Amino acid sequence: MSKNTQKQQLIDKIVEAIQDTKGEDIKIFDLSKIENSVAETFIICSGNSNTQVNAIAGNIEKKVRNEVKERPWHVEGTDNAMWILMDYVSVVVHVFQRQIRDYYEIEELWGDAKITAIEDIL
Repeated sequence: MSKNTQKQQLIDKIVEAIQDTKGEDIKIFDLSKIENSVAETFIICSGNSNTQVNAIAGNIEKKVRNEVKERPWHVEGTDNAMWILMDYVSVVVHVFQRQIRDYYEIEELWGDAKITAIEDIL
């Protein structure tokens, strides 16, 4: 399996895990063409409470571990679950509570990236 196919499979599983736990406003940022970016892809989503943010992050970790056989290199933010960052090296996931996402406006920092919005599942 090629590196791009593996990365796309990882991205697909992460998005699926977010949708399974009713994560909202999912956006995929392709940073591969941006010089000196910290990763090739960012995935950003929102939850409505500490409990949901933790559930989203937990489901991502479980689904990716079980179905893609990958574990995050680093995870932080689980103590207060306001903003959980999951680093899969080439793919970094940000799970925010809505008000924290609005405050930090992380999307604005990477505005020159190719952004793909994923429709919320009702």
